[in-house]
Amino acid sequence: MPASWSFDLGADDIAELILALPEVAVVLADEASGAPRSSWGDRFFFVGPDRRRPFATLVGQDTAGFDEDSDLDRPGVFRLSLDLGREGFERRFGYPPAQFAEHRSAVDFTALDQVVPHPAYGTHGWACVLNPGPRSLAEVDRLLAHAHHRALRRHRRALDRQHRPTD
Repeated sequence: MPASWSFDLGADDIAELILALPEVAVVLADEASGAPRSSWGDRFFFVGPDRRRPFATLVGQDTAGFDEDSDLDRPGVFRLSLDLGREGFERRFGYPPAQFAEHRSAVDFTALDQVVPHPAYGTHGWACVLNPGPRSLAEVDRLLAHAHHRALRRHRRALDRQHRPTD
């Protein structure tokens, strides 16, 4: 576990650690960004300027009617979500994202400090953890590095495509 991780990290601390990774930018959902009020304060972390596919998010409240399974409206609870991709998801959970629905009932999405499939985006290869702490920090560090590396590769491939000579 990196020296910068500690066992009492809040969402702001985790945001700082993510922003310290190479080529990372954050978009904060707020009124000016056009985000719905229920998403204000959510943070979306990207590699590259296109801002289309975040590799990590920090969310501190439920989205009524869409994403309430984590019960994020509890005081002090936040969720770090990470894009693991299909292979990373299957490596972590033992089944592919396409089979998430079959395993969903066995997951406690409200558990703190435990890496689980994302309740809304598990089928897309996302994992999450509520309030990362002593049990999950080493794994979260590894999964964050994986998600960031995938985003860097995706960004660099896009740059390579843009700079290819045309006939």
